[in-house]
Amino acid sequence: MTLLSPETYLEHIRVESARFRSVLADCDPDVRVPTCPDWSAADLLWHLTTVQWFWSTVVVDRPAEVDEALEPERPAAYGDLLAAFDRWSTALADALEGVSPKDEAWTWSEDHTVGFILRRQAHEALIHRLDAELAAGTTSELPAELAADGVHEVLSEMYGGCPPWGSWEPLPHYARVDCTDTGDEVWVQLGLFSGTAPDSGDEIVDEEDFHVVEPPEEIEPDVVIDGPAGALDAWLWHRGDESELSVVGDADVRQRFLSVVEHPIN
Repeated sequence: MTLLSPETYLEHIRVESARFRSVLADCDPDVRVPTCPDWSAADLLWHLTTVQWFWSTVVVDRPAEVDEALEPERPAAYGDLLAAFDRWSTALADALEGVSPKDEAWTWSEDHTVGFILRRQAHEALIHRLDAELAAGTTSELPAELAADGVHEVLSEMYGGCPPWGSWEPLPHYARVDCTDTGDEVWVQLGLFSGTAPDSGDEIVDEEDFHVVEPPEEIEPDVVIDGPAGALDAWLWHRGDESELSVVGDADVRQRFLSVVEHPIN
C-alpha cells in the first residue's frame, strides 16, 4: 500500500484537530466518552493536547531518549484546556511543516523517522475526532483516503508489531481486509507470539497474533473482511460495529483474526 504524502498527512492533522476542537468546544466537559468510558470530554481534550504537546517537543528538540510519562500541567478550567489545545495543536503542525519525513527522530516504533510521526498523528487526530463526536452525539464521515491508510496503519502498527523481547511463529493462514470504496487491500498472516515481558515478568505463550505482509503469490486468503474504509477503520479501533462490513471464509481463521483485533487499544 502506498503511503500518503507528507503534505497530505499534515493537512489531515490540521483538519481533524480543528474538527476535534470544534466539537468539544460546544460539548459538556463532564459528558462521558462512550468509546473511552474512563474519560470525560475534558479528559479526551486533555489527552490529545498532551499527545500533540509530546510529539511537537520530540520533533523540535530531537531527544535521543524521552520520558513518555512527562506531560505539562493540566489547567483546571475548560476554557483554559481549549486554549492549551490550540497552542499545542498549532505547535505540532508548525513543527512538522517543511520537515523531511526521512529525518531521524525518536519514536516508540522501529521506524525512527519524522514520517512515522506525521502518519501516526494524522490517525491519532482522526480517531479522537471520532471519539469527540460520539461523546457529543454527532457524527461525520471519515475521509476515505485517510481511513484506508488508517486500516493499514492500525493493522501493522497497533496490532501487528513484534516487541524485541518476544518471537513470532507464522502460520499458513491469511486474512485480507478490503476497502470497497477505495480499492485498497491489506493482507495479514496469522501466527503465534511468545515471550516474557521485561517490565512485569509476565510470560506469554502462543498468543494469537498477526503481521501485515505483502500479497503472497498464488495464495487465496482464508478470510476476507470488506467494507467502506471509514467503517473498517472505526471497527478496527473499536469505534464502530460490523453493520457495514462483510466477513467471509474459514471460521477458525476468522476467530483467530478476531481474537487479535479484540484487544483494547486507545
